[in-house]
Amino acid sequence: MRIFMLLNLAFAFVFFVVVSISNAATLPETIRIAIVKNSTSVTIDGDGILATRENGEAVAFETPINVRPGKDCVVVNGINYRGLLFSAPSVVYVNSKPYRGVAEISLVDKGLLVVNELPLEDYLVGLINCEISSAWPIEAIKAQAVIARTYALNRKESRKNALYHLESSVIDQVYDGCLIEDSRARRGVMETAGEVLTYNGAIIQAFYHSSCGGKTESSENVWGASLPYLKGVDCQYCLTAKNSAWEQKLALKDIEDKLKNAGFSVSGVKNVRAGIRNNRGRLKSVLIDSARGETEVAGDQFRKAIGYGVIKSTNFTVKVSNGEASFSGLGNGHGVGLCQWGSKQRALDGFNYAEILSYYYPGTELKKLSEIR
Repeated sequence: MRIFMLLNLAFAFVFFVVVSISNAATLPETIRIAIVKNSTSVTIDGDGILATRENGEAVAFETPINVRPGKDCVVVNGINYRGLLFSAPSVVYVNSKPYRGVAEISLVDKGLLVVNELPLEDYLVGLINCEISSAWPIEAIKAQAVIARTYALNRKESRKNALYHLESSVIDQVYDGCLIEDSRARRGVMETAGEVLTYNGAIIQAFYHSSCGGKTESSENVWGASLPYLKGVDCQYCLTAKNSAWEQKLALKDIEDKLKNAGFSVSGVKNVRAGIRNNRGRLKSVLIDSARGETEVAGDQFRKAIGYGVIKSTNFTVKVSNGEASFSGLGNGHGVGLCQWGSKQRALDGFNYAEILSYYYPGTELKKLSEIR
């Protein structure tokens, strides 16, 4: 009898271990996205909201719930909490926007931080219509799903000890919750489920941008890091896109003010000139003539100071007349990796998503996560 009982216990233990391992293996990959930063107030709402404090204890609140920063805490209805976690059967509304998964609120140096933690694949479905349009050819949608998944997992690994893995803006990938999800976005994600781009067996840094204006850029020219799959390729496919060519006029005084705000020592700006170009045709530097002499500003720093939405790329010419600078440029974004509008045109031309990706990231391999883990 004793041997029988011991055998039963042993079987039960083995069964528990096997089930635990199996369950762990099937848990969905999750991602943590910063959706609100440095806020003085956050409103939480939704049907069936469950709130828990940092120790997992449930807290009863009436919705909508207004959360404010306190001293080393967050505050609801005058009561202090170290942090709060909100979930719901469907979605959690954060400042009136719906999000899948959970919303975690904590206090950081400059105010409230809200992190949306959710399954990676759900995140990708919400992202598609923020980055491109689900009305695009399905092969372009699938290409976007793969590079967004690849980018997210690369960042998750590099920021595994941080409070969150990704920003929800152009700093990383644009994401605005699940409000603009649709069936085509979900199809593109589902048909590429778990697929990532790899190089020598490792997940790549899958940078991408809106349009390149004829040539994609080398990562070395932008960030100083030479990556074999980000050397730049010729791309005529985006040139028919509306945002491929752009023009902008700015008063020299406005340029001066923006450069000063960015920390550059300029005063009485008289001229703006293109400096030398790199091997991909983009400006390495912009020359500013002012009462203090000539100031050389790196091309990407000039764009950052004036505004990414104003100077849309570093591939531009500039002419100055009557106190005004006229810019004419090609492309939108840093130019590294996949060109989104080029991807759309290649899909229209009959290329599938794997062919599109191999063109913009030469030497990479498309693999399932299960193959590299």
